Amino acid sequence: MSWNPYESLPRAASFTLTSSDLREGEKLATPQVSGIFGAGGQDVSPQLSWSGFPSGTKSFVVTMHDPDAPTVSGFWHWAVVNIPGNVTQLPAGAGDESGSGLPHGAFQIPNDARMERFLGAAPPEGHGKHRYIFAVHALDAERIEIDKGATPAFLMFNLFGRTLGRAFLTGWYER
Repeated sequence: MSWNPYESLPRAASFTLTSSDLREGEKLATPQVSGIFGAGGQDVSPQLSWSGFPSGTKSFVVTMHDPDAPTVSGFWHWAVVNIPGNVTQLPAGAGDESGSGLPHGAFQIPNDARMERFLGAAPPEGHGKHRYIFAVHALDAERIEIDKGATPAFLMFNLFGRTLGRAFLTGWYER
C-alpha cells in the first residue's frame, strides 16, 4: 500500500484541499462508502473545498482513485471535468447520477465501473485497508476537450502538461 500513482507525474505546485466530510488519513464515513457495490454505504460524494491554487488556474478536475485495488492500474471511483476556475468547492452529493451539485459546464465521466457518478469505497472483503485519494487538479485551460464517455486514465493523459497544481486528501476503508 505504499505506491502513489501521482509520484510518477511531473511535479506541480501544491495547494490545500479540505472537506467537512472527511479528514486526511482517517477512515471514510458511511456516506462515502459504496452501497451499489454492497459495502453498506450510500455512494455520496464528500463536500470538498480548495484554496491556494496557482495563479493562472482556469479550471479544475476532481478525481477519486483507489491505488490499492487488486488491478494493475488501481480503480477510478470518480472524475469531474471542466469545473470553472472561479469555483472553489463542491457540495456533498455533487457526484450523484445527475451531477446535480456540479457547476454549469462541469460533467462526470464514467468511473471504472462505467457509471457517470461517484462510486464510494468498496474494497474486496479481507483485502485490507485501501487508500482513497481525492485530488483536485488546477489546469491552465478553461476546458479539457474530452469525450463524455472517456475513461479516467484517458483524462489523466490529457491533463499531462496542463496541470499547474494538485491538492490531495486521502482517506481509507476496509471491510
